[in-house]
Amino acid sequence: MAINQLRTYDLQERFGWERILVWEGENMKILLATYWLIPHVGGVWKYMTQLKEWLEARGHEVDLLGNSPDYSKYHVLNRGWELPKDLLQPLLDAKLTPGSAPALFASPLIAHYEMDRYYLELAAAYFDLNQYDIIDTQDIFAARALSRVKPRHIPLVAHVHGSVSAELKRFFQLNPQVGVTEKDPAWKYFESIEFYGALSGTPTITANQWMKNLLVHELGVSNPNIEVIQYGVDAGAFWNKMSQGTTITKPAGKKVIICPARLSFVKGVDVLISALGILRSLRNDWVCWIVGAGDKREELEQQVRGLTLQNDCFFFGEREDVPGLLALSDIFVHSCIQDNQPFSVMEAQLAGVPVCLSNACGLPEMAKHGRTGLIHPVKDPVVLSEHLQLLLQNEPLRLKIAREAKNWANSHWSMEVMISRLLGVYHKALNLNY
Repeated sequence: MAINQLRTYDLQERFGWERILVWEGENMKILLATYWLIPHVGGVWKYMTQLKEWLEARGHEVDLLGNSPDYSKYHVLNRGWELPKDLLQPLLDAKLTPGSAPALFASPLIAHYEMDRYYLELAAAYFDLNQYDIIDTQDIFAARALSRVKPRHIPLVAHVHGSVSAELKRFFQLNPQVGVTEKDPAWKYFESIEFYGALSGTPTITANQWMKNLLVHELGVSNPNIEVIQYGVDAGAFWNKMSQGTTITKPAGKKVIICPARLSFVKGVDVLISALGILRSLRNDWVCWIVGAGDKREELEQQVRGLTLQNDCFFFGEREDVPGLLALSDIFVHSCIQDNQPFSVMEAQLAGVPVCLSNACGLPEMAKHGRTGLIHPVKDPVVLSEHLQLLLQNEPLRLKIAREAKNWANSHWSMEVMISRLLGVYHKALNLNY
């Protein structure tokens, strides 16, 4: 355990410090915890699994706690530990009633998220948090939940991978039929849970300056311990997957535009398809591969048919050979409405594929316009189509951006750098807590 690997030094005479704790750096037991589903197709799960692999390679022990894919239980996936929610329901029903907790029942949406957060608190306590040296939560709900039940001496690091409140507020604005307005309790709830979740960590970690600025300036989070640590890509694993290739064949005489993305509202795939409709009126020397699954697939396929792009735009569904597909691709597009620092963009840059990104959230920090990518306004298919046209007609520019993007990725998206910085944060948090 960590407490046995801390040495106290009296450095008063030498440095003027009263006392300092120095971490020996071996055999930490770490809990990575999330409110979201594990396993799951998405960036948080990918981050957790990569982090586990790299930390364990350095001698640490890592557990993964999260919601089960069918939402029926919380489980520590790698241990096989689980606690069904139906066993916890009577405990919550006895304590939480409209009379005792009126705010909880002010909105069905609030009740849904809060009840699941209480399940997480009870499950985490049941699994015994005393066994861990450090807890690293991967979302605001888990940060808030585990900060309330963890032993005081165990530090909690709060990773904020994206803004739940910003994403849901945009969804509410664009979908008035849902009935959630700025005056609705649910609107305030998501701001509140993000505020308290971001305050729960010592420290709180964001992947970019955009997320840090949102927490500090828009939500008023006064946590002085907010660190910015960029994500990393496991380059060795990526190149190994790329070397395995793909069963898909690149069509002769065509450039490939690729968009690996979950087919959901926030990914903005509809913006790409609209841009392709404009591009098709100018040239036909391209195809587009849309790689991913999601609840918008049928709607997006209908949009493709409406623009008569059936012979140009193809839906591949969820695939395991994205690196192999990137090796065949000429242009990468991420036209999302909201995103933080997606792995798909980092992998495209690592593969040397020029990226076209929207200017949503943290994306402009991932590329320099005209040098390592092209950036278009959110939900602007006209500018996106202009960027696609530019890359298709100007081969020297496309190749130049591809080279610079690859150089940027190799230096900036280093997994070794990310792990070293994160371990430094862990050690600092342990020193502060002890």
